[in-house]
Amino acid sequence: MTSSRFLLRVIGALLLAAPLASCNESKNPGYQGWVEADMIFVSPDEPGRVIKLNVREGDQVREGAALYSIDDDLQRADLNQNNATLANAQQTYDRAAALSKTGSGTQANLDAAVSALRVAEARVNTSQTRLMRRSGFAPVSGSIQQIYFREGEMVPAQRPVLSIMPPGNMKVRFFVPEPDLPKLALGDEVRVSCDNCAGDLTARIYFLATQAEYTPPVIYSLDERNKLVYLVQARPNKPEGLRVGQPVSVFLKAKAP
Repeated sequence: MTSSRFLLRVIGALLLAAPLASCNESKNPGYQGWVEADMIFVSPDEPGRVIKLNVREGDQVREGAALYSIDDDLQRADLNQNNATLANAQQTYDRAAALSKTGSGTQANLDAAVSALRVAEARVNTSQTRLMRRSGFAPVSGSIQQIYFREGEMVPAQRPVLSIMPPGNMKVRFFVPEPDLPKLALGDEVRVSCDNCAGDLTARIYFLATQAEYTPPVIYSLDERNKLVYLVQARPNKPEGLRVGQPVSVFLKAKAP
C-alpha cells in the first residue's frame, strides 16, 4: 500500500469518527435550566425621603446591619405630642389615686384616669415603634442586589428601598419531560454544569411540580411546544459559584441499584 493511499484512509476514518464523537457528546445534553433567587425586599412602613444609605450594591451584610434611614420629623413630632399627653394622663392618675386613698375621690374618676393613662402609654409605644422603623435593618444575611431609592429620593410606603439575596435562597430551575419524571425524586442530587463553572457543582431537588406546563418559550419549534414538561427546582450546594439568570445544564446522577 502506498503512503498516499494510507494517508487517504486515515483521513477518511477521522472524518467518519468526528460525527460519531459529536453524536456521543450530544446524546445526553442534560436538562436546560437557569439560576434564580428569592430576593428579600426591605421597605419602610410609611412614606418618606431617604436621608442616608449605608450600603452599596454588591455589599455583603449580616442580619441586623443598618441599611438606610428615612426622614423622621413627623414621627418625632408625633412622639413628642404623645409624651406630653402621657405626662398629663400620669398627673391626672396621680391626683385621682391620691384622692381615692383619702376617700375624697370617686372610683369612677380613678377608673377613668387609669384608662386614660393606659391609652396614653399605648400611643407613646406606637410612636416609638414608628420612629424606630424609620431606619431599615437587614432581616437576613446576604448580598445587596439592587438599590431602588437613593439619598434624597421619596420612597412610597411599603415600596422596597433595596433587595437582599441570601445565599440559601438561590435555586436552579429546569424542566423535565413527562417520561423522565420517574427518574427524579425529592432529595435527589443532580449535577449542575455551566460555562466556566467549577466541575463539582451539585444541587438537591426540593420541588417537583404536580402540574404540567408547556415547554419554555425559548423553544420555538411547533413540535416541541406541544410537549408538556414539569418544572423542577433544586438548591445548589455552592450558591456562590452561580449567578442569577445564568443558564445551566442539569444532569441526573446514577442511582445505586
